[in-house]
Amino acid sequence: MKNPAHLLPSTRREFLQYGAKGVGLLAFSRFAPGFLVESAYAQAPAPEKDRTILVLVQLAGGNDGLNTVVPFADPNYRRLRPTLGLPEDQLLKLDDSFALNGGCIAMHQLFKDGKLGIVQNVGYPNPNRSHFRSTEIWETASASNEFLPTGWLGRYFDNACGGTPEGGDPCGVSISNEVPQSFLSEHQHPTFSLAAGRNNGRQRSENLALLEQMVHTPGVHDDDNAGYLRHTMMDALVTEKKFQKVLGNYQTKANYPGTPFAGSLRNVAALIAAGTATRVYYVSLGGFDTHNNQVNTHANLLKQLSEGLAAFQADLEEKKLDGQVLTMTFSEFGRRPSENESRGTDHGTAAPLFVLGSKIKSGLHGTAPNLDVARNQDLTYTTDFRAVYSTVLDQWLGCKSSAILGADYKPLGFI
Repeated sequence: MKNPAHLLPSTRREFLQYGAKGVGLLAFSRFAPGFLVESAYAQAPAPEKDRTILVLVQLAGGNDGLNTVVPFADPNYRRLRPTLGLPEDQLLKLDDSFALNGGCIAMHQLFKDGKLGIVQNVGYPNPNRSHFRSTEIWETASASNEFLPTGWLGRYFDNACGGTPEGGDPCGVSISNEVPQSFLSEHQHPTFSLAAGRNNGRQRSENLALLEQMVHTPGVHDDDNAGYLRHTMMDALVTEKKFQKVLGNYQTKANYPGTPFAGSLRNVAALIAAGTATRVYYVSLGGFDTHNNQVNTHANLLKQLSEGLAAFQADLEEKKLDGQVLTMTFSEFGRRPSENESRGTDHGTAAPLFVLGSKIKSGLHGTAPNLDVARNQDLTYTTDFRAVYSTVLDQWLGCKSSAILGADYKPLGFI
C-alpha cells in the first residue's frame, strides 16, 4: 500500500491506535481503500435524533459478581469467602436474599426508584478465562470456539445504519482507552473516538493540532490510499471541532464526581443533549482484575460506577432525555466463588450485569447462581449474554437480533 505521508495511518490497526490516543477518527468513510471490506447494507432506516440510544459501559478486568450483587442469605457465600464475605450490616439490601455492595449507594437508590435492573448470572458455554479472548467473545458475540472479524455493534451498524446520520454525526462514539472491538464492521461506517475523562482544553487542543498536521501533510494525492486517509482525517477534524465546541459549552445541574469515568459519562450526556444522531456510546471503567486485597479496591470501583451512573441518569432526566437512553454494563467474566490465598478472587465465569434507564423494568432478572460448589470450582451461567444483546437489539434499538447474532434467543424481561 502506498503511503507517502508518514503521519497518516495506513492500516486498520493504526486507525485503532490513533483512536486509543484520544484522536477522534471518523473511520470507514466514503473513500474506502483496499484494507476495508465492502458489503451491502441491509434494508433498515437511517439514524434519527429522536430514536433510542444505547450507552454500553465496560467493567474491564473481570468484575466480581458475588461481591457486587451479594447473595448474603446463602450460607455457601461465607463458606466460600471466609474473609471476603461482606458483613450483612454493610450491605444495601435488595430483598431478603440479595444486596448490593456498600459502595453502590447511588445505584441502590436508582433500584428503589425503579430505574435499575440486574440480570443475574450472565455468561456463555465453555467459558474462556483469558482477558483478551473473553473480551473478544463478548465484543463480537461469538461462541467460545468461534472467531468473528466483526463486533456485535458493528454488525448492528451494518444492518441498521444504512443511511448517513444527520449532520454527518458518527453512528457510534467510544470514550475509552482503546477503540472497542465491538465497533468493527464489515461495511464502512462513521465512528468516533474520544479520550476518557472530561477532555480538558489542553488535551482537546493537542488532538486538533495532530489532526491539522495529518490533514495538511504535503505530498498526498487524492487518487491513492493516502488521499482516502486525508479525506478521513478531514472528516475527523470537522467532527473533532464540533464535539469540542459541544463539550466545552456544556452546562448541567447534575453533580458529576471528579473521576475520569464520570467525566466520560458527562461527555456522553453533552453529545446526546446536543442532538447528535449517534445511536451507540461506549465507555470503559478499568481496574476490576482483583486478584489480591480485593475488598476496598472493589468497593471503590463500584462507588465510581454507582455515582457516575447516577449523575448521568440525573443529567438525562433534567434535560428530559432519559426516555431515549438505555445504559448497560458488561465485563469479560466474573470471578471464582471461592476467595484465593491473597484475599482476592481469580478469573471465573458468570456474573450479573446492570441495565439502567427510565424505560427498564427494575428488579432482579434471570436466575441466581448456584453456590453449592467446591473450592476453585466455577459458577455455571444461567443466562447467555447473547440473550441480553438480543433483548436490547429487538426491543430497544429496533433491529432484528437474529441478523446480528446469527440465532434467535429468548428475550429477557428488563425492557
